[in-house]
Amino acid sequence: MTLGKLVMQELAHRKWNFLLSVLALALAAATFLLTAALLKSTDLETEAMVSRQVRETEREMFRLEDELRKSMKGLGFNIYIFPEGQDLGEVYDKGFASKTMPEEYVERLAKSSIVTINHLLPALTRKLTWPEHQRTLILIGIRGEVPLAHRNPMEPLIDPVQRGRIVLGAELHQSLGFKVGDRLTLLGREFTVAKCHPERGSKDDITAWLNLRDAQDLLGQPGLINEIQALECNCATLDRLAEIRTELLAILPGTRIIEVGSQALARAEARLQAGQTAAQQLAAIKDHRSQLKAQRETLAAILLPVVAIMGLVAVVVLAFLNVRERLPEIGLFLALGIKSGTLLAAFLLKALVTGLAGGLSGAPLALLVITALRHRVFHGHGLGALLDSSQVAGLLVSMPALAVLAAWVPSFWASRRDPAEVLRHD
Repeated sequence: MTLGKLVMQELAHRKWNFLLSVLALALAAATFLLTAALLKSTDLETEAMVSRQVRETEREMFRLEDELRKSMKGLGFNIYIFPEGQDLGEVYDKGFASKTMPEEYVERLAKSSIVTINHLLPALTRKLTWPEHQRTLILIGIRGEVPLAHRNPMEPLIDPVQRGRIVLGAELHQSLGFKVGDRLTLLGREFTVAKCHPERGSKDDITAWLNLRDAQDLLGQPGLINEIQALECNCATLDRLAEIRTELLAILPGTRIIEVGSQALARAEARLQAGQTAAQQLAAIKDHRSQLKAQRETLAAILLPVVAIMGLVAVVVLAFLNVRERLPEIGLFLALGIKSGTLLAAFLLKALVTGLAGGLSGAPLALLVITALRHRVFHGHGLGALLDSSQVAGLLVSMPALAVLAAWVPSFWASRRDPAEVLRHD
């Protein structure tokens, strides 16, 4: 009797055992694929959820930083550059510098590669008596902010005053009854009121702002300024003032530089807090994602071997029951001269066919279940996203090998029995 014929007769005679073995392996194969698909689906959904959280957090942090940037800009300029030799005590006492420097200094800064400051605003400030109304006022001549040549233009912190126009502080326009559009005379020249500031509770209330050219003409100081105002860049380090001074003095040697500490500190601390909050939230989300990934990998490392062992045990049990019930037949085959190696090969070939049938049955079953429960269980992901073709191919190869491995021990035990010992009770 040939090996193939022996296997075919074995399958036909013990069809229920064969079908039960195929069913056990099919369920094991389907469970393996479904478990892999479920883990992949959870992984994809978690990644999508975390990615959404990261994007939302980044948008929120960007919005927060943008709002902080805008609100911090409201604090005004916090870096002041004064002429060489200027007594800073006089500045602190009077609020402005008595010495002057060329307006060209601001152009020199704008054309440099300076990175620690931006929003350059040259100004000429003087405290004087308004002869036409016998009032003390602070006159500030300003021009538009000078953009840095190596940076994109920024929204100005303060609007420039046009030639022939004047902007009045609250105390000046309220006490003298001026309103927007009125004409007034200052130091013998006529100006149109362009804007009237509300009360600020500071020296701004007795300040009049002119175009820098008009102020220079009125004060007889053409081409001169007595301060350059600037805004500290957010890139400055904790020792920001020393860094700013080093960079500025390399361009404008001898000038005096001060920082308005409270404003600078508020700006730096607010931005630092926003950056720390963003970093902490993003780190927490990424850490949570890593933990979830580790948990899924641990679950897969436990669950998948359990599924494989269950299938292996099922085949072992069925194979052992099969050979135990058929010991008399096995003894008869051996007594008739069929070699034990042929008998062992028949059992293993049967196991190989059983494993192949189990794999070919379990894979379509798993794919059918995934398709049917795609939206309910697998978050709407398709087969291509959940299962790799290599997984299915690997399963079809591994199931026959698993079946042969499971049937080896009982088959070897049966094929090595002494026919006389087996048949003496029958």
